[in-house]
Amino acid sequence: MAQVRPIPSTRATAAATPVNKVVRNTYLLLSMTLLFSAATAGASMALGLPHPGLLITLVGYFGLLFLIQRFRNSALGILFVFALTGFMGLTLGPILSAYLRLPNGPQLVMTALGGTGAIFLGLSAYALVTRKDFSFVGGFLFAGILVAFLAGIGAVIFSLPGLALAVSALFVLLMAGMILYETSQIVHGGETNYILATVSLYVSLFNLFTSLLHLLGAFRGDD
Repeated sequence: MAQVRPIPSTRATAAATPVNKVVRNTYLLLSMTLLFSAATAGASMALGLPHPGLLITLVGYFGLLFLIQRFRNSALGILFVFALTGFMGLTLGPILSAYLRLPNGPQLVMTALGGTGAIFLGLSAYALVTRKDFSFVGGFLFAGILVAFLAGIGAVIFSLPGLALAVSALFVLLMAGMILYETSQIVHGGETNYILATVSLYVSLFNLFTSLLHLLGAFRGDD
């Protein structure tokens, strides 16, 4: 009796192809925007530019986010992604300059940078390899980010260093969760737009780095 061999299913392969494309395009664009953001931060430091202030930062940030969302399916969306990451780099430059002037400033910055990289690579690899679905934490993360964001603004306006430190600690946890969540969304097809995926991961990395930097400075008595 002839043995009937199962025919390999192409459905899983066809479904995986768009996901793999989103993953590839997301990490490629993310790498480029991180380099561009680092370049604008370096330029800001070299020129000694002052921080634009809370109001201008918020207007620029949310305004560019709106434009990215509006043009997420066109080449203009990529242009606005670079505009956002470049702008955030400019706001980061004065912060880095302030820390680098401290006696152990370079060590603080490098430790925060290394910690950010290690957390991102570890969590991204975990989500990509295990392919676990973390969509169930989405609501909790967005609610937590909203609370932390409002608390952070209050800490700045009312000059409450204790609250600011607590917000930084909370942001470290929330951004770690966001990395898992967004990577899981890409892997499972919940996020099919690599422009939006890139922005989400970039913002998570930016907030993770600045929060770690704040915490390290505070714990070492330099904040």
